[in-house]
Amino acid sequence: MKKNILIVPGDGIGQEVTAVGKKVLDKIAAKYGHEFVYDEALIGHAAIEATGNPLPDESLEKMKKSDAVLFGAVGHPKYDNDPSAKVRPEQGLLKMRKELGLYANLRPIKLFDELLSASSIKPEILKGADILFFRELTGDIYFGEKGRKDNGDTAYDIAQYSRYEVERIARKAFEAARTRGKKLCSVDKANVIETSRLWREVVQQVAKEYPDVQVEHQFVDATAMLLIKDPKRFDVVVTANLFGDILTDEASQIAGSMGMLASASIGDGTGVYEPIHGSAHDITGKGIANPMASVLSAALLLDISFGLKKESEDVINAVDQVLKAGFRTGDIADSTTPKEKILGTDAIGLEILSRI
Repeated sequence: MKKNILIVPGDGIGQEVTAVGKKVLDKIAAKYGHEFVYDEALIGHAAIEATGNPLPDESLEKMKKSDAVLFGAVGHPKYDNDPSAKVRPEQGLLKMRKELGLYANLRPIKLFDELLSASSIKPEILKGADILFFRELTGDIYFGEKGRKDNGDTAYDIAQYSRYEVERIARKAFEAARTRGKKLCSVDKANVIETSRLWREVVQQVAKEYPDVQVEHQFVDATAMLLIKDPKRFDVVVTANLFGDILTDEASQIAGSMGMLASASIGDGTGVYEPIHGSAHDITGKGIANPMASVLSAALLLDISFGLKKESEDVINAVDQVLKAGFRTGDIADSTTPKEKILGTDAIGLEILSRI
């Protein structure tokens, strides 16, 4: 198989973790006789510094022409501390999602048994948790009209959804539920928010097409509580953009660290695969970032965009073997981890590569 993969490292530790993810793809190509052709593109703060644009036209064209994108992260403290900045790294991320039509964000929350102690949640509550989140990605408050009025003293962000936007993400979630535990939880705030009322109405209609899937509707605040209290009750979860952003970061505690969580952003064209963590400038350049979420994102890329399930499982198994061997990065180590088993970004990457 010959495929074109675009590497978009972005900012901060995105540069470091995607380098490991690319090496994993190289090893898979060599082992299974595939040919992966790579190119690179700028996004975020790195793109602003080079071109003044958080997503240059050249980068967007490369994305559209590639078969898949392995993405890192965007962000920089410079913008966090300057709310008035008109050009921001995150604008590149939002534009990428909109222009590529990446309306479905898949975030698997699966705990490796070896990391039970890495979470702050009791092991007996966590063990066996396996959740697949579908977060709608191109609507809601992030893309609605926004601005200031009353001399800048009042700000507004409008949340907006159309029926077709809810239908398409709901169908993807139902289809996935059919291949898993046949349970779907739709999360909204239909008691007070009009877009959530539309969301629930549409999901109820789509559910009639999937009589074999058990459907549950929950308010987002109840879901936030139950994710910590009883994560094993969930199978597939589908929700809106803002709620999905918050809930999946909360669910990272189930996996022990954000450094372990991969994601896929897909639509009807090129898919983008990325760890859910940010650019983490506090550890950038120190060689201690956990690359396993990027590696697991590469596994999702192989599976979802290329249909290479065996190759994808090979990568996941390699990560599992590294964890079983006791190796950890600092974010998932605990007081019982021997110092010689706590490795940096590149070293843990070599351990994974050696097991593929």
